[in-house]
Amino acid sequence: MLPNFRRSDSETLKSQTTASALETKSPPPAIKPRSFLSVPQPEIAKSVSIIGSDLTIAGNLICKGEVQVDGIVEGDIEGSHVVVGDGATITGSISAEEIVIRGHVVGSVHGRRVMLQTTSQVEGDIYHQSLSIEQGAMFEGKSRRTKEDPRTMVKKSEPIGFVVPPQLPELAN
Repeated sequence: MLPNFRRSDSETLKSQTTASALETKSPPPAIKPRSFLSVPQPEIAKSVSIIGSDLTIAGNLICKGEVQVDGIVEGDIEGSHVVVGDGATITGSISAEEIVIRGHVVGSVHGRRVMLQTTSQVEGDIYHQSLSIEQGAMFEGKSRRTKEDPRTMVKKSEPIGFVVPPQLPELAN
């Protein structure tokens, strides 16, 4: 006959009580174990520089990241991505990898991808590799498709901005 290795109910209850008491008294681990299935977090997203609707800037803007203009800029804008908001007015050139225009631009636009949305008004030449114009957009100027990067053409071309004509002889006297 084999010995009875079963515990009695009272012995089982005592062992469970002492085990639960030990579990509650043990401190939590200092370093949380990392699950092998966890997905690494993406890098911190690049910041977006915003020119608010109540802001007027007289001067050039140079940004390595994205620029969203909702106010007035009297000068040139250079960035990787430029968004011109509905109520924005830009008097000067825009140079970027990708340009989305919803507002008013007076000046040349140099970008690989240029999008003129419904509310846009552009008065100036557009140098691009890809151009899309939505129905309702206003564009007055020349569109030039180039094989080379249109942003480099800004540096090759004449100075950007307004050219002041020489004074007329009768005004000089």
